[in-house]
Amino acid sequence: MSSLLLSNPNLSTSFLPCKIPGYENTRKTAFCPLSRSSKVARCAVDTPSGGNMPTFSRIKVWDPYKRLGISPYASEEEIWGSRNFLLEQYTGHERSEESIEAAFEKLLMTSFRRRKKEKINLKSRLKKQVEESPPWFKNLLNFVELPPKDVIFRRLFLFAFMGGWSIMNSAEGGPAFQVAVSLAACIYFLNEKTKSLARASIIGLGALASGWILGSVVVPMIPTVLIHPTWTLELLTSLVAYFFLFLACTFFK
Repeated sequence: MSSLLLSNPNLSTSFLPCKIPGYENTRKTAFCPLSRSSKVARCAVDTPSGGNMPTFSRIKVWDPYKRLGISPYASEEEIWGSRNFLLEQYTGHERSEESIEAAFEKLLMTSFRRRKKEKINLKSRLKKQVEESPPWFKNLLNFVELPPKDVIFRRLFLFAFMGGWSIMNSAEGGPAFQVAVSLAACIYFLNEKTKSLARASIIGLGALASGWILGSVVVPMIPTVLIHPTWTLELLTSLVAYFFLFLACTFFK
């Protein structure tokens, strides 16, 4: 028996899956490595279970600001940052994550109500200022309206296209044709709103004249270094006129 043990130093049994180290040809098993220095087996069954995860210390704090550890005057960016930081710290602990998310959602709803209230208060203040304004200012506002955004963008695109068309043809001739088309479009849009061709024509021609006069005064003040060599005074004045036509047919009524 002793000769058998000496001839086979790698001893293993069904109760000890790890082979005893210390010999030259000893091999370690994959699931139960041995440390040569301590001679202590460290197996997978010895790792701690998931029950030892850290628990959020402020899980029962009622105030959502204190629960997230931020000031009552914190911005939305700070609220998001605190929420993400805490979720990283307590990932895997369900009760902690639920407590953090509940406080975060409560603060978001509070921020939304505050913004909505401020928006309503702003409208109320503007309405009050309009009501207290002089009569001439009220009469002026009666000629102005705010159309839907899609209408604004469509008409802005139209007059921007006219401006680009005029710039592309600046070397060939003046923008007389483009100005005429823009004026006709402005009168058409105004006639749709006012149902009066005479009123639409007066507003359109007034916008064109105002833009042309203002452009003739302002454009010469621009340094020539900032102006393209092929851009004439007539072209730049027409661009100002396009802008006035856009304002007239979009916001006037």
